Amino acid sequence: MRLQGIPKAKIAEELGIQDVGRLKIWMRKYREQGNFGLMEHRGRRKEYKDLEREVKRLRLENDVLKKWLEIL
Repeated sequence: MRLQGIPKAKIAEELGIQDVGRLKIWMRKYREQGNFGLMEHRGRRKEYKDLEREVKRLRLENDVLKKWLEIL
């Protein structure tokens, strides 16, 4: 709708969104991150942090093994 030049206030009114600021935030998140930006992320932060730690640990382990192979 916004691409058609309709003002944000009009879009919010048509969709029943009372807070135009919230609509602006959603539009910005979509513009920056696509569909991922609009997904629900609450409660998943710990899971993501755990996965990030695991990836870092595995990368470090790979680096150590590569260096060990070079030494051999």
